[in-house]
Amino acid sequence: MQIGEVIRKNRKSKNMTQEEMANRLGVTAPAVNKWENGNSYPDIMLLCPIARLLGVTLDTLLSFREELTEEEINHLIYEADRKLQNETFEEAFQWAKRKLEEYPNCAPLIYRMALMFDAWRLAKKLPVLENFEEFIYDCYVRALQSDQEDLRNSAADSLFGYYVRKEQYEKAETYLSYFSRRDPERKRKQAVIYGKTGRTDEAYQAYEELLLSSYQYVSMELHGIYMLAMEEGNQEKARILVEKQKSLADIFEMGEYQGVSCALDLATAKKDADTVIEIMEKMLANVKNICGWVKSPLYEHLAFKAPQEDFLAEIKKNLQTHFQDEKVYGFLKTDKRWQELVNEI
Repeated sequence: MQIGEVIRKNRKSKNMTQEEMANRLGVTAPAVNKWENGNSYPDIMLLCPIARLLGVTLDTLLSFREELTEEEINHLIYEADRKLQNETFEEAFQWAKRKLEEYPNCAPLIYRMALMFDAWRLAKKLPVLENFEEFIYDCYVRALQSDQEDLRNSAADSLFGYYVRKEQYEKAETYLSYFSRRDPERKRKQAVIYGKTGRTDEAYQAYEELLLSSYQYVSMELHGIYMLAMEEGNQEKARILVEKQKSLADIFEMGEYQGVSCALDLATAKKDADTVIEIMEKMLANVKNICGWVKSPLYEHLAFKAPQEDFLAEIKKNLQTHFQDEKVYGFLKTDKRWQELVNEI
């Protein structure tokens, strides 16, 4: 907000006319009118009297605010979008530059404004204006200094993309340090750099690690939702989630053990003897393939240690012991198939 706008806003909030304000300051009403319309500025000696008269600080009068409210930022972004829609790109860009000069320390506004104009130019395939890229780069770097972690990460992400577009991959890679090593996005971006710089095997490995960890995360999340559905007694929703788990295991090539084992709990809750026995048989038969993904071409660039025979035998034994639990599977006690299954130890 320019000083004239600040004067007008605060004068009106005090129900003061331009004439009244002029009289109290010892100037003319046309002078106040010129200030408010941006045609001239108050003399420096009048700044303190104006601030006292309006009941604001000098910082507010001069618009030296580091931060804007979220509502104010959204309003400016909306106005930028409107200008991009109705004016030339250069006109809108010059307006944005002037606005950012008014709020040079408002990192969220700086970043969002730069991102909007950067994205608009790329989407519309517009020619680069003089000093445009330098301006956009400077905005991203300024946002990178923010004390807000999310904003720093967003700025680092934009700078990464900025240098990838320029094919300056070594420079792009430096911005990965702003992401946590546990952040999958860091690894994905690293894979992009590997691929762009001819390190193909490393790129494959990074992507495959992401793929495998993605299965683990999604599987746990589906299971968490499944547990909530079961606690609510919503077995239909639970059934749908089990089917999703099966499909997930198939898509990620986890092997049949992972595909069938996820259905055991629901079948047990329903006391569906035939399905429970079938699942138990398949689980025991596929213990040797419990790490089915090891042989999948989806993960051929990852080094896996094959499970030892004694380890697999121990898993099978533990499964059979678990299947003997009468508290859980007591409804199968008279079923000969179950008796044969659990006694094969």
